[in-house]
Amino acid sequence: MTRTSLHADPRQIADPFLERTPPALRRRFQLLGAAIEFRSDSAELLSLVDEAYRDLPVHELGAAELQIELRLVAGGAAFEAEPPVARMFGGAGLLGAAVDAHNLVLVDPAGRRAVVQVSRELLGHPYHARYELVEFAVFLLASRSQGLVPLHAGCVGLGGVGALLVGESGAGKSTLALHAMLQGLDFLTEDASFVEASTLRVTGVANFLHLRFDALHWVDDAALRERIRASPMIRRRSGVEKHELDLRTSWARLATEPLRLAHLVFAEPDLATGSELLQPLEPAETLDCLHASQAYAAGQPGWAELTQACGGLQGWVLKRGAHPRDGALALRNLFTR
Repeated sequence: MTRTSLHADPRQIADPFLERTPPALRRRFQLLGAAIEFRSDSAELLSLVDEAYRDLPVHELGAAELQIELRLVAGGAAFEAEPPVARMFGGAGLLGAAVDAHNLVLVDPAGRRAVVQVSRELLGHPYHARYELVEFAVFLLASRSQGLVPLHAGCVGLGGVGALLVGESGAGKSTLALHAMLQGLDFLTEDASFVEASTLRVTGVANFLHLRFDALHWVDDAALRERIRASPMIRRRSGVEKHELDLRTSWARLATEPLRLAHLVFAEPDLATGSELLQPLEPAETLDCLHASQAYAAGQPGWAELTQACGGLQGWVLKRGAHPRDGALALRNLFTR
């Protein structure tokens, strides 16, 4: 018997992988078309889940039942500033990401389950724990297990019909989405849309909208401007700081069900030279723009079926107007014309 085994915790020897120590705490949410049960040994980790997913509209696509375990572990290095960027890995049908040996996520799409491990040190950085590990598990598990195509795009709609908002970072999609909501459109998601290729139904998580400081310049209502200014701040990996608006607190009307995709809108930063902000695209141009903007999705199994279905949709280029409200009005006209 080694010195290590003499001094080891007997519980770790008997159950080193915590297989016989099921998490006692549970939450259940209907997210991205699936029923997801979160199990945890930590009320603090479940509070991250509550913060992210409570009070969202119920979106149903099928009957998928998914499970995510959240485990809080001791040890691990302290982070002087922000944690290292998570590195992705995969093999044998499993997918994951790891910040370090104590902070990681492992997803088993075929088994419809995932596990997220978080150290107490990372818990002190709730933004990173929530977005880079918990959200990673939710998005990856829900999309891969249900065959949804993940698109880097926002989505707004009206009357059950949706329009994707596609554009580079800094193209003004979030500001456009804010003004679209102010014009009475339903909000589905800011920048992560998940499409069921066979039906072109789109789902997403309508929890937050993130606005840069300069977006306040375009908010004419003083009370709304002050409400945005008083909202919490987050700091992206790029160093950009943004206001985080919790849309479940009466900011907007949230899409109550998956939207049926009808329009593909490619937002560009260039100012329109005339009065028409929306310029129609030919079908081939629409698909070319979609391919060029979705490098990750283009490698997913449902991409061919999705692009074939999108061949029947109308594509548009949306130029900037003198005010973001102009673009929002143009979007609204897509649904009411």
